[in-house]
Amino acid sequence: MRIFLAGASGVIGQRVIPRLIQAGHIVGGMTRSSNKMELLEQFGAEPILCDVFDRDKLFQAVRDFEPDIMLSELTDLPDDAAQISELVDLNARIRTEGTRNLIEAARRSGSPKILAQSVAWQLPDGPDALAVADLERSVLAEGGVVLRYGQFYGPGTYNEQQQPAEPRVHIDRAADRTVEALGEPTGIVVITD
Repeated sequence: MRIFLAGASGVIGQRVIPRLIQAGHIVGGMTRSSNKMELLEQFGAEPILCDVFDRDKLFQAVRDFEPDIMLSELTDLPDDAAQISELVDLNARIRTEGTRNLIEAARRSGSPKILAQSVAWQLPDGPDALAVADLERSVLAEGGVVLRYGQFYGPGTYNEQQQPAEPRVHIDRAADRTVEALGEPTGIVVITD
């Protein structure tokens, strides 16, 4: 299948691409960072430089790639976990506006199946919790699949040295389960250890 992977250069995206390629899929890896294009190519993806908030460019990129599946691993998280709470609005925006833009791009390109990253734990009331609820509603309304991941741990994550509280999932297990979830019917898939 042709899989348009938004958030391809993130910690989970980098783990998913080689597994998708190994399974025989063609991956269009979208990133907004021009300095990540070569990395995506090394993983075997067709790099696509596009910001999810640039609607016209996004619509064109998706139309040009002609995906069977849209896989959203979009987040806007800081490198330092201590800054998450002060930058929560950035992640909330990518979950709401970014997801809506991906859904609209999918509709305009023949409505491929949509899978999107969510979280398996209860977020405190606020912008992030509202954004997750909005993302899940939007994806399910399109007949898509919500991937509720536990907190990542392992190489490249916030939790490289120690396991976080449950629910949690090792980053490599999360990537394996993401590939397995491509064939899931509409609904919610919980990906935890």
